[in-house]
Amino acid sequence: MKVLVLGSGVIGVSVAYYLARAGHEVTVVDRQPAPALETSFANAGEVSPGYSAPWAGPGVPVKAIKWMLMHHSPLVIKPMLDPAMWRWGLSMLRNCTEARYRVNKARMVRLAEYSRDCLVDLRRETGIRYDERAQGTLQLFRTQKQLEGVGKDVEILRQYGVPFQVLDREGYLQYEPALAQVKEKFVGALRLPGDETGDCFLFTQRLAEMAKGLGVRFEFGVNIRHIEQSGDRFTGVQTDRGLMTADRCVLATGSYSTALAAPLGLHLPVYPVKGFSITVPITDPAAAPESTIMDETHKVAVTRLGDRIRVGGTAQLSGFDLNLDAGRRKTLEFVVGDLFPRGGDVQRAEFWTGLRPMTPDGTPILGSCRVKNLLLCTGHGTLGWTMAAGTGRVMADLISGKSPEIDMEGLGLDRYA
Repeated sequence: MKVLVLGSGVIGVSVAYYLARAGHEVTVVDRQPAPALETSFANAGEVSPGYSAPWAGPGVPVKAIKWMLMHHSPLVIKPMLDPAMWRWGLSMLRNCTEARYRVNKARMVRLAEYSRDCLVDLRRETGIRYDERAQGTLQLFRTQKQLEGVGKDVEILRQYGVPFQVLDREGYLQYEPALAQVKEKFVGALRLPGDETGDCFLFTQRLAEMAKGLGVRFEFGVNIRHIEQSGDRFTGVQTDRGLMTADRCVLATGSYSTALAAPLGLHLPVYPVKGFSITVPITDPAAAPESTIMDETHKVAVTRLGDRIRVGGTAQLSGFDLNLDAGRRKTLEFVVGDLFPRGGDVQRAEFWTGLRPMTPDGTPILGSCRVKNLLLCTGHGTLGWTMAAGTGRVMADLISGKSPEIDMEGLGLDRYA
């Protein structure tokens, strides 16, 4: 059947690829001139199913106040008269209980683990390369309290058979020897050996080329005005180039999905959480990270991508503002300098920002809605790259009338009913 995919980030391109592989006639529509030029462009580079967890959890409201008072704060909230932001924030606070954290994390890990397996299969089947490494994630703790607090996460990792290691100083230095220079700053680590890293932008661009080879048509530079419906059915997408029609439509425009869905009577609890990154050229490979390190105190990831170090993190609630904030750059520079002082040249770093489409409970919104023939595919937050391949496969199965290989409970919009 004919399928329109709205959005050409890593999610939209992954959906298009799997749809084409299943035999559908696919058109991808995006306002940008090429794939992966917005949120997928320069993210932290982590494919981290083991680290998948909602931001909303026990103690987070108190932690958030402390974070905002830190010099290198992982959280910034710009005061705004934006009802959507406050509604989203209140909904997130309702998810900051032990019970909801466990449910939400379990849902996220389920999809993320499946997605990692799909990515491994995709790499084997196509030979796609994207500066990938499969050497795990190391979550570093600066305090004993942080280290002792991993208990609830470890329980869920055990539940889903996700491998992990709790390491002392000497233990984590086996995997990240460059940290020997600063080992006194950390008390221990949680290692997730099944996690991977890779350049999301490079992956998306190359997967788009493969999708073209399967017949996918990409319509770039097209502004989507609104989605049309007749009664309770999707009928087309109105653009600045006219009406586009199809049998099915997949809404995968990240943070911008909320505005496109609202006129249809669909209230998506997706809000943009601004993230930042710097990309640093490596000057001393032996003094650079081997894989991904997550600094738990500053909520910043430091990832090796080929001959570069990607440093990504921080969270800023400021609507759809895309201005680059010098203060956020200083935080990223501080963390990479604190961990790997001789690894790269921060003076030559490239600075970037993007809008992560976050749901209050951390889990994306996938699948059907009350508008027939329209499928939702948004709200992946910081885990779009981690969940992309699995999301693409799930959406292709749903549109093809097949049962997905994972349980879809709790992954749809209906959980907010």
